[in-house]
Amino acid sequence: MAEAVFHPPRRKRRVFESYESPFPVDVGGKDFRICQAEIINNNVIVRNPEDIEQLYNKGYFGKGILSRSRPVYSISDPLLVTKWQGTNTNMPIIASKKYQCHVQWAKSILQEQGFDDSSVTKILENYTKPLELPFLEKDRAEQTSISCNRMGPNTENTELSRQSSTDTGKAVALSPENQSEGYKKACLEGDPEFDPVTICGSKEQEQSDLKERAEVCSQKHGFLVNCGCKAEDSTEQRSCEMIKSKECALEYVLVQEEEEGSLCPEDDSAHLQENLVKKEKLVCRRNPFRIFEYLQLSLEEAFFLVYALGCLSIYYGEEPLTILKLWEIFSDVKPNFKTTYMAYHYFRSKGWVPKVGLKYGTDLLLYRKGPPFYHASYSVIAELVDDNFEGSLRRPLSWKSLSGLNRTTVNASKELMLCYLIRPSEMTEKEMSTPECMKKIKVQELIVSRWVSSRERSEHDEL
Repeated sequence: MAEAVFHPPRRKRRVFESYESPFPVDVGGKDFRICQAEIINNNVIVRNPEDIEQLYNKGYFGKGILSRSRPVYSISDPLLVTKWQGTNTNMPIIASKKYQCHVQWAKSILQEQGFDDSSVTKILENYTKPLELPFLEKDRAEQTSISCNRMGPNTENTELSRQSSTDTGKAVALSPENQSEGYKKACLEGDPEFDPVTICGSKEQEQSDLKERAEVCSQKHGFLVNCGCKAEDSTEQRSCEMIKSKECALEYVLVQEEEEGSLCPEDDSAHLQENLVKKEKLVCRRNPFRIFEYLQLSLEEAFFLVYALGCLSIYYGEEPLTILKLWEIFSDVKPNFKTTYMAYHYFRSKGWVPKVGLKYGTDLLLYRKGPPFYHASYSVIAELVDDNFEGSLRRPLSWKSLSGLNRTTVNASKELMLCYLIRPSEMTEKEMSTPECMKKIKVQELIVSRWVSSRERSEHDEL
């Protein structure tokens, strides 16, 4: 058997981040943090933003459910963010058409809850009415204080006005109406008693009851969630921190809308069509349908964080699951879990970052340091065998299928690796029912490469 030749990993040309840590645990143990996850539909999901950042930044565990890998999904339109780059509100900016889609989604969910059309219309009209902009930065160099304004009952709506033309672009500024002294400072906090929509909305008891019923029954769907404003004197730093929180950023959005009669000539010149100015504005509204991105862990990643590192606690309902229970549940959900986890545990211990290799037809992909830095070096197929390399193989490969799999792997600039997990012949199924069986498992790696006769002949002749 020929000796395998080690090929160094291929580093990616553009790297936009720095390497933090191989695992989400600190060496000293001072800032040790136990993250929480839950099992939903046989998937392990992490909801807490701090836990998501901890697990992905340190070890690249999991992937965002709405992103390719790193959970960076945002409802904000990048083109609109660039267009309104002078407005540093730390709030998503979306087009009016997209906002109407969110309204329609919320409407359909309310209708499924049993509300009639008139009640749904009243609820959404009251919830999505324009609000006072809670936070605005026009110019960081000139700004000396930051405040959050709440719209009073008899004040006009705050809007950001912008005039865009084909010739020149103009800066974004607050409308004069926003300078009213009647506004009070407030910061976005989770207190429904100081809901700006409730304060600004109708005082009729019937609409209030309808709104409360809608919020209670629709929280399960992730929309109409109270963020609220708490009217109290607070420091500028705390106001800024609360505004920048992710939940409030999802609760409030800036919608780009056209002003009524916005198409008007600049002057009475002959070239009327050339001098038309399109006036647009940003209106602060509440998002009726909030979309959250969570971190999804593979079963192997989740069990490694619980069993090997002890930095994750997995819940099913309100009950935290033990290591033995997780081993049993994951084995039922995924019949080959024991085999794939042993391979995962082995390569993680060697310093590799294993990820799911489904898109290349294998069990695992091995990265050096992590996907942001290097391309995957190996595609791994794991098999559990006995001392004589016999056993019921999960995927018996014929020469034809092995050649095709190897060709696919080589075309992606990777190498195909067969990982044989060798267990003693006398090991029973009872011993395999606990993760302690891994102490008796041996591992043998086999790299598959295509033998080219002409190349081998020329190399032999040179020798």
